[in-house]
Amino acid sequence: MIIHIDMDDTLCRYTEKYQADLKANPQRKFPQSRVGFFTELEPLDGAIESVEKLKTLNHEIYFLTAPSYKNPHCYMEKRLWIEKYFGLEACKNLIIARNKGLVTGDYLIDDMTEGRMQENFSGELIHLGSERFPSWADVVEYFSQQTL
Repeated sequence: MIIHIDMDDTLCRYTEKYQADLKANPQRKFPQSRVGFFTELEPLDGAIESVEKLKTLNHEIYFLTAPSYKNPHCYMEKRLWIEKYFGLEACKNLIIARNKGLVTGDYLIDDMTEGRMQENFSGELIHLGSERFPSWADVVEYFSQQTL
């Protein structure tokens, strides 16, 4: 199975960092436009370990993230983040696209159900943070059941 995984607020703490940067520097209207913003993002609890677990279930993992297109550093920084937490080889599976509905696969794990055309994704949308999938542990359990 091909599983696409969003980055911001799915793998890493985007909103938390955004709000902290905005509070620390209120005159900066777009904190995510600062060089280094994306490389400084901390992983969500259990996210890294859960992706590694999905790999052991023989799923093909891709990282599907929408860019902050006004910040050209975002593209590079997201790639560096993937390398830092998953290694250089994982960077081969990084897809940066504003329209996630253009990408095909079996599953998309995302914290949002719309906004980047997730609703047009051809496979099943796994909504992280929803009632059905409140945590990464629930996502891993779901995929573990799929492979039985």
